[in-house]
Amino acid sequence: MRLLLTGSLLAGAFVALAVVSFLWTPGDVMALDIAQKLRPPSATHWFGTDHFGRDVFSMVMVGARTSIAVALVAVGIGMGFGVPLGLAAAARRGGLVDEAIMRGNDLVFAFPSLLIAIIITAVFGPSAFNAILAIGIFNVPVFARLVRGAGLSLWAREFVLAARVAGKGRVRISVEHILPNLASLLIVQGTIQFSLGILAEAGLSYVGLGAQPPTPSWGRMLAESQTMIAFAPWLAIFPGLAIVLTVLGLNLMGDGLRDMLDPRIRRGRA
Repeated sequence: MRLLLTGSLLAGAFVALAVVSFLWTPGDVMALDIAQKLRPPSATHWFGTDHFGRDVFSMVMVGARTSIAVALVAVGIGMGFGVPLGLAAAARRGGLVDEAIMRGNDLVFAFPSLLIAIIITAVFGPSAFNAILAIGIFNVPVFARLVRGAGLSLWAREFVLAARVAGKGRVRISVEHILPNLASLLIVQGTIQFSLGILAEAGLSYVGLGAQPPTPSWGRMLAESQTMIAFAPWLAIFPGLAIVLTVLGLNLMGDGLRDMLDPRIRRGRA
């Protein structure tokens, strides 16, 4: 429970920053003020300013909005396509459908998200949408394999046999009996993939394949700070801490949810 609470507080703080950034930021992240460039952290600029005079704290706030939105939509794409594919594969174990889905998953797994992003941006150009697409495509086989593996064990259970005797078809059994029993597993895995999505978005933005200027992004802030880290270390420290703390919070949430929702762990601690 402590892990869940700690993780929720950490992740919730950055989600709150992202929400507040829609309504208010200490400075305008689109306005340049060269006279205030590279100011160290102070009462006026809590996280200092960058080489264009923009308030770094404001950029971290808006960057949270970008990173969280990209990761959230990408995980939604992964779950939206991966879960039905996994259910179909589990329902048709050993059949043509199962083989086709799993070999397709193997094909996607052969290409990491960065390589998928490079392929997509080579065709359509770099953007936040294409980063979402790349991370989402990579998440599809993750959820498909998870659902198929857990679903296969459920198809051998007595309640599924009873449902088949009652005349229910594979699709109805998958939706009414298999999927609800996988809900806790999907919640935990979704939290973990959300944290990995934020890391992936930061990595793609770092190499210029994510959100494009002037939209702030934690990864691009790190990329822009690397030539100035010797005399303006705050440019790297604060977006780096934002990434670390958000990912840490989400991972702690995932561990806490697993401990709370897994009955085997609860019995072991009783």
